[in-house]
Amino acid sequence: MSGGQVSVDIQCVVVGAGVVGLAVARALALSGREVVLVEAGEGLGTGISSRNSEVIHAGIYYPSGSLKAQLCVEGKQRLYAFCDEHGVDYQRLGKLIVATDEVQCAALRRLLEQGRRNGVDDLHWLDAEQAREREPALSCVAALWSPSTGIVDSHALMLALQADAEASGASIAFHTPLVSARCTEHGFELHMGGAQPMTLSCRELINCAGLSAPEVASRIAGLPSEHVPKARLCKGSYFSFSGRAPFRHLVYPAPESAGLGVHMTLDLGGQARFGPDVEWVDHIDYRVDPRRSEGFYQAIRRYWPGLPDHSLQPAYSGIRPKITAPTEPAADFIISGPAEHGVPGLVNLFGIESPGLTSCLALAERVVKTLRSL
Repeated sequence: MSGGQVSVDIQCVVVGAGVVGLAVARALALSGREVVLVEAGEGLGTGISSRNSEVIHAGIYYPSGSLKAQLCVEGKQRLYAFCDEHGVDYQRLGKLIVATDEVQCAALRRLLEQGRRNGVDDLHWLDAEQAREREPALSCVAALWSPSTGIVDSHALMLALQADAEASGASIAFHTPLVSARCTEHGFELHMGGAQPMTLSCRELINCAGLSAPEVASRIAGLPSEHVPKARLCKGSYFSFSGRAPFRHLVYPAPESAGLGVHMTLDLGGQARFGPDVEWVDHIDYRVDPRRSEGFYQAIRRYWPGLPDHSLQPAYSGIRPKITAPTEPAADFIISGPAEHGVPGLVNLFGIESPGLTSCLALAERVVKTLRSL
């Protein structure tokens, strides 16, 4: 296809080929829809989906009744089953959330109750001796054991989602940014950029653009502006351990007011990574400042006193698509459909940060249900 003269009429367009967009395209294709997934970048998951800890979360931390809590608990089970069915590599390593002093024990008890209210029914309280039986290098006074937390090969997951979507008739167009859109009598007219600009008309439009979701929504003429949240970028830097850390499970400190603290995750090869070091930024920049490691040593040694000097090096950074200011409580996932904004056939997904990867299949099913209710 070439030039600006090409016009294509299809049923459904999904914007954004990250893990959530792929899951949504797959679910819509499996429901019998004609689906085109458009992606501004050169490949799958070039944004959030390729810059995260690859943790399959249990669903402990999120407010009871929130979409994050519901879809994480539901999505965890769906994700493990999907990985088994499609040969996607994962490990159900389990996670220890540790209190390093008696004050933190109160936070840990609240977290235990929060998790149970959310339907995480496999959490166990461990005393210091029980925790060290699992991880002898730990220093703590108590811990929560979450056996259903795991890690997954996120790239293999995206490839499996793509394969399923394409097997059900979906197609994917890379290097195809959404330049503008307008609501029409029968759906939407989309003007796509890139080397081969084209016009697409569709009856259903799903915005899964991650970091760019508010920007994409702002390009849709006919969508009331009050239904487009302000994008805010929260950057997290991660450092890797130069040797092989003496841990078999993920280790998180008791949660703090500013977040989950500097925690330790493992990749599928057993490499330990620590992070994040959170900062709010006004533009996307994935460089990791080596000097930021100075604060990591003190935080990590609270639960791992044996962390050697000079053993951390910059690994990677990721940026979360926040839709609330730093001083405001964290927002829930937003699945904004016609019932919210009044535009038939349009669904915008905003603020899909962690646990977005864990929740991707459950999020996709919610999108399908939203469109079915029209």
